[in-house]
Amino acid sequence: MSNKLRIAVVDDERIVRVTIADDLRDAGYAVREYADGRAALADLPDFKPDILITDLKMPGMDGIELLSRVKQLAPEVVVTMMTAHGTIENAVEAMKLGAYDYIAKPFKPEEVLAMIGRIGELLSVKDENRRLRREIGRDYDLSSYIGDYEANHELFNLVKIVAGTDSAVLITGETGTGKELLTNIIHYNSQRSKRPLIKVSCAILSRDIFESELFGHVKGAFTGADSDKQGRFELAHGGTLYLDDIDDVPLDLQVKLLRALEQREIERVGSAKPIPIDIRLIASTKKNLRQMVDEGKFREDLFYRLNVFPIYLPPLRERKSDIKPLINHFMKKFSPKEIKITPGALSLLINYRWPGNVRELRNIVERLTLLGAADGIIDENKIPLEIRQPPSIDARSSVGVKPLDETVSELEIASIRYALDVCKNNKSKAAELLGLPPSTLRTKMDKYGIE
Repeated sequence: MSNKLRIAVVDDERIVRVTIADDLRDAGYAVREYADGRAALADLPDFKPDILITDLKMPGMDGIELLSRVKQLAPEVVVTMMTAHGTIENAVEAMKLGAYDYIAKPFKPEEVLAMIGRIGELLSVKDENRRLRREIGRDYDLSSYIGDYEANHELFNLVKIVAGTDSAVLITGETGTGKELLTNIIHYNSQRSKRPLIKVSCAILSRDIFESELFGHVKGAFTGADSDKQGRFELAHGGTLYLDDIDDVPLDLQVKLLRALEQREIERVGSAKPIPIDIRLIASTKKNLRQMVDEGKFREDLFYRLNVFPIYLPPLRERKSDIKPLINHFMKKFSPKEIKITPGALSLLINYRWPGNVRELRNIVERLTLLGAADGIIDENKIPLEIRQPPSIDARSSVGVKPLDETVSELEIASIRYALDVCKNNKSKAAELLGLPPSTLRTKMDKYGIE
């Protein structure tokens, strides 16, 4: 964006002012020059400069006062100082008051151009950050939760209430119901939206690295710890920490997690030095934590600490009114041109049970838009067989005919093959769809000889 920058040059010495202005114009910048600070301030609303270069020592209004006035009227303007060697200390003081940089006289044209180039890069980064924040705002406002607005009215009210607080949130629901999306909505509509959102999948962290990933470690804490490492808690400082599948946190580490949340400080592995943390915690689970507490698999005190503000996301089969809006949303997302879906095809999709919830629906609609791209229509024949004829087992036909373990094996085989088909043979996604650890899915596939 360098050649689009507008630069104001302020100096009571005409030769200095004109020389700088001419050099900047030759480099492609839009430049206006002023003999004093008052003239520059008067033209500020009209010119709207990106950068203001001002001499430090000037009669009437000096550079420090001009800096102060500009920061009050247009704080986004980047102000730099020109100063003689004898007043460099004053220039440093000006930087403390908000000046970006200073340059000592006499200077060469290339020094000024290099400084402007650095500022241009800084402004480009700021512009990009503002653009990303605007996009994030659009992506994660409540409208990004697609569905029947009336049916989700209560959910939206809960989100509006909790987003403005620092309370812990526990989101429960089956795999694929949108727990991570809801986490994004809560974070990006909170006062912490400009701070980090750090996500941790507790299900994929092994017991050996779990503590180090969450709390960090110091050099030499264990074999392979060649340097200090920040954990996810430290990385999320000032923002939000999202712990997905919180039920997979090892029981012995739940004590340390609870202590961190209660005392708002952590200790890295291998260190006794406390590190203060300021995080907002959002956790999610597809399991019944209350039942796990009763079974001794989850700490009761940690459960109460997490369950300050519970939000339940029902499965898609319990909110069928959301299916049609979701289909329309994903069709627009995956196809640049309009594709029509026949009433029969739509009925099949609405009446399907969607064991993989919104995630499965998204994948199916992506496949259907590819199939319908040629003729612009999605009809019943293009609906996958597993939806037109979902696998089922008639228990009555099995009673007294097959041993129970054989019937269970048949059901497991059908479910695994179905999950692999839906997930296009992605074993990690299939395991998540089935609610199994990836290692358990691999064991069952080996057991049944499923390729």
